[in-house]
Amino acid sequence: MNAQRTLRRSVSCTGIGLHSGNKVTLSLKPAPANYGIRFQRSDLGGLEIPATVTHLGGIQYQTGLTREAVSVETVEHLLAALTALSIDNAIVELNHPEVPIMDGSAAPFVYLILNEAGVRKLTAPRRFLKVLRPISLTNGDKRIALYPSDHFKVTYSISFDHPLLRHQSRTMRITEDSFVEDVAPARTFGFLKEVEMLRQRGLALGGSLDNAIVLGETGVLNNALRFDDEFVRHKILDVIGDLSLVGYPVIGHLVAHRGGHALHTAFAAKILDEPDAWRIVEAPEAGLVPVGVRTRAEARLAN
Repeated sequence: MNAQRTLRRSVSCTGIGLHSGNKVTLSLKPAPANYGIRFQRSDLGGLEIPATVTHLGGIQYQTGLTREAVSVETVEHLLAALTALSIDNAIVELNHPEVPIMDGSAAPFVYLILNEAGVRKLTAPRRFLKVLRPISLTNGDKRIALYPSDHFKVTYSISFDHPLLRHQSRTMRITEDSFVEDVAPARTFGFLKEVEMLRQRGLALGGSLDNAIVLGETGVLNNALRFDDEFVRHKILDVIGDLSLVGYPVIGHLVAHRGGHALHTAFAAKILDEPDAWRIVEAPEAGLVPVGVRTRAEARLAN
């Protein structure tokens, strides 16, 4: 049996909210089988917000969740890490509406989960959403689709009117190791010309060269990129987090072009609106590593 997983122990970290600029404390805590991923606002009495499309909130340069007028924002990087590391059940406690941006990638959350919290196997079987027929969504020149596959794979392409970023495309089979090594370190990015506009709207107040790639007119203002195609890798990171809102790990091939959080989350909702296109299975996804077997990613982080 491919068993559900949770965290072995509670862990915490602090950071800055990308859009609010406020200091945030985040705690990750173990949860029982079939609990799912739920956010709790400790500053508002601990109201729980399940990480599902049912609770989608405002989507404005980030993915947010809401319940009974209580919200959490910028959840996508943390959800991507939890999903890719096969953490099915966890409590995410926050003392502020926004998940801290850390360095702009999912790598700090991966370290927190694997090296600080650890992983514990539960007694219930994992369940997966296996795609049976294509599902697609198009909005102008933006498009996204899911196709049947024996494992989870992502093909993503981006296109911008910028000399460094005209077109990038990448296809990756997403396993724990491939995510940790090739996706998690990819940072969020933005354009210098948009920064002032965003700040006038009360956004990106916590953004800096320490937590985002910033593109000027001719190049990157940061010292260096982590990958030559770091931009499209970050889009893959974002869509993994956004797609997790369907409530199950997906077995299928996701193909996206020029997407963003609004398209990703609308597509997550569309998937659930087409139940004849998939079924819930307990069969393990090919390539997943059983609990108790040390992955290359865990070994690398420990060294």
